[in-house]
Amino acid sequence: MYKHKRCINLFLVVILLLPMLGVLPGHAATKMPPFTLEDVVTGKSVDSGAFSGKSLLVIFFATWCPPCIQEIPNLIKLQTQYGNDQFSVVGLSVDEKKDVVQKLVTRKEINYPVMMADKSVTRDFGGVYGIPTSFLVNNKGTVVKRYSGYVPHSVLVRDLQQIIQ
Repeated sequence: MYKHKRCINLFLVVILLLPMLGVLPGHAATKMPPFTLEDVVTGKSVDSGAFSGKSLLVIFFATWCPPCIQEIPNLIKLQTQYGNDQFSVVGLSVDEKKDVVQKLVTRKEINYPVMMADKSVTRDFGGVYGIPTSFLVNNKGTVVKRYSGYVPHSVLVRDLQQIIQ
C-alpha cells in the first residue's frame, strides 16, 4: 500500500510541475525529425530541409479515413490564407498505394505538398497511432503542438497565428 501511495504522489508532483516547465498536454518541445519522402504528384523526393525557416502543419492522414477527408477543405483554406514563404501545410499519407493518394489530391484540388509517409517517419514523429494526427512546427523547426483527430479550422488558425507573429 505504501509503495502505491508513493507512486501516486510522485505522479501528482510530476503532473503539477510540467506546466511550470513549459510542457503542456498536447504540446511537445522537440525538433521536427528530418525526412526525405516521395511527392505523390511529381514523384520526386522531397527533403524536409526544403521547408527550413517555415512554420508547418504536418498532418498524417489516409484516403480511407473519414475525419481526414473532412479536414481537407480546412487545410486548403489554411494553405490559401497563410501559405507563402512563412508557412505550409504538409500532408503525409499513410496509404499503401500512391495512385489512390494522387487521385485524392487531384479530385480535392489539394494545394499543399502531399508525400507518402513511411514507417520511419511515423516512428520519428514520436509514433503516429491514429489518424489524422497533426504537428504544428514553428519556423525554427520545433514541434510546438500535437493534435490527435479532427481539428476545427478555428483552432488551427488560432494556434498558427500564435507562432507566425
